[in-house]
Amino acid sequence: MSLRTAEFTALRAAISARGTTRIVIAATSIGIWAALTAVLVLFSDLPLAVLIPFAILVAGFEAVHALHVGVERIGRYLQVYYEEGPDAPQWETAAMAVGPALPGGGVDPLFSALFIGAAVLNLAAAFPVAPIWQELAFLGVCHAGLVVRIVRARIAAARQRTAELDRFRALLLRQRDRN
Repeated sequence: MSLRTAEFTALRAAISARGTTRIVIAATSIGIWAALTAVLVLFSDLPLAVLIPFAILVAGFEAVHALHVGVERIGRYLQVYYEEGPDAPQWETAAMAVGPALPGGGVDPLFSALFIGAAVLNLAAAFPVAPIWQELAFLGVCHAGLVVRIVRARIAAARQRTAELDRFRALLLRQRDRN
């Protein structure tokens, strides 16, 4: 097997593995978050204790985001460096050309609504303990920060394909000019 074929095979495998891992991490994060939140609602009398499951949400989202960004970057690399020519593989090029097939844009690779919904519920979990306003303000800022992060990541992810495709094409042209 040539180095080029081995690289292509390894990168396609990485896309597949990272895509599956992203789903597992999202589901696991939400499951652990839900269990911790339930325990805290039932047994805790500290409003700031909701920061423990909140940390799970943050870590889960950041892992999902990092995996998604990596998968997209690999996809654009493959599209530019491997899919030129009529007999070349065309999956990345075709998938990008088709775009979202479902009304409303299709699936959300970052699970944004899921993580935002969990963040809202996580903040609500502090209310049964009657937090003082300072605790509530602190928790509100933390949770709002996560929501802003998720929204910004979603906006960046929507632009990533086109931006990185342009960057890889420019890089390839510079490489060809040097040779």
